[in-house]
Amino acid sequence: MSGNTQPASALASPRFCNMGTFMRLPKVTSAKSLDFVIAGAPFDTASSFRSGSRFGPHSIRSISAMLKPNNVILKVNIMEKLTGGDIGDFNVVPGYIHPSYASIEAGVADIVEEGAVPIVLGGDHSITLATLRAVAKKYGPVALVHFDSHSDLCDEVFGEKYNHGTPIRRALEENLIDPAHSIQLGMRGSLYQSDEHDMAEELGMKLVPAHIIRQMSRQAVVSEIIQRVGGKPCFLTFDIDFVDPAYAPGTGTPEVGGFSSFETLDLIRGLKDLHFIGFDVVEVLPAYDHGDITTLLAANIVFEYISILALSKSK
Repeated sequence: MSGNTQPASALASPRFCNMGTFMRLPKVTSAKSLDFVIAGAPFDTASSFRSGSRFGPHSIRSISAMLKPNNVILKVNIMEKLTGGDIGDFNVVPGYIHPSYASIEAGVADIVEEGAVPIVLGGDHSITLATLRAVAKKYGPVALVHFDSHSDLCDEVFGEKYNHGTPIRRALEENLIDPAHSIQLGMRGSLYQSDEHDMAEELGMKLVPAHIIRQMSRQAVVSEIIQRVGGKPCFLTFDIDFVDPAYAPGTGTPEVGGFSSFETLDLIRGLKDLHFIGFDVVEVLPAYDHGDITTLLAANIVFEYISILALSKSK
């Protein structure tokens, strides 16, 4: 594939026609000559409460037909200077996390080896470990920007090392992320261990819980992230439960007291100057959604990711 290809316009082709890819972008079989690639990781067997996020990639793609290519706030058309497409889903193995990790890692590795930026649609948060394994092979330990209501730093869940509550801990142990340049944001809710949030600092990370973010201006939060990451290659992982369940009910482990859709998108746009080498959005569970508001937000988050890449290329 070569050249820039705009998504189909709803002025000529109804949104319910030719669906199946993100924003009805071209379906691709390779990342060759592309700037970014959308990929699905429909694995949810590592969920600890509600399951069903395996259907997240499909639902995000379906509702993404609502999106148009021009980002009014960032003042960029996402496909004028970018080439990209949707490569479909990685062939995960339901019930078996390590074969699924191998499939996701190999698929993401193929994308990054071609020089494209992977944008992965989950799936539960366990899939991020496999993605980080792939990007770290090319870039070394990366800076991590982690939006979530949970730190995902547990050592074990149900006696298991690999779960959607453990991926960041495993990534640190495997030297996939650089803790000195990584930051976690939005953690909240009741805890089994009162010092759980202190664990991030003990592991070299920085954690900014939701109640502290509420005391800061948006610009102060963005500045905190940018200062922490610096100029390092950066991976952004976004658990949809960062958002308050009033705005994103379709998730497996919701926590009240979160952030609005507008606040979420505004924070992501503020990170436009970071050097992103990968993104994901995880834990979207359509069965608990209402009116597709969770999947629509997830699709818009991905749109902001692509917009940041487009803005970076236009400079």
